[in-house]
Amino acid sequence: MTAIQARPSRTWQANLARLEGLAVVLVSRGLRARIITPPGRVPSLHVVNPAACVLAEDVYAGRGQDGQWWFWWSWAEQIAADEDLEGAAARIERVLAAGC
Repeated sequence: MTAIQARPSRTWQANLARLEGLAVVLVSRGLRARIITPPGRVPSLHVVNPAACVLAEDVYAGRGQDGQWWFWWSWAEQIAADEDLEGAAARIERVLAAGC
């Protein structure tokens, strides 16, 4: 017998789509970005500064209490609104450049 895999929810798919868009912008800025989709968990974007691999963060997409979509740090702090890909990428780049 094979297990039936549940189809990802619309929210999960929306999170993933936003992270994919952010990944494109981050890669164009010279960072490494990899989508992580663990079974049963929300997707995340693992971002690494290739010049200093210890400088890495996980980024999430999700709605805030205001109902608006945001990019979030792993410690639940907002990075930028989801439509501000350049602003989110610039902030992530600054954090990952600290110490370089």
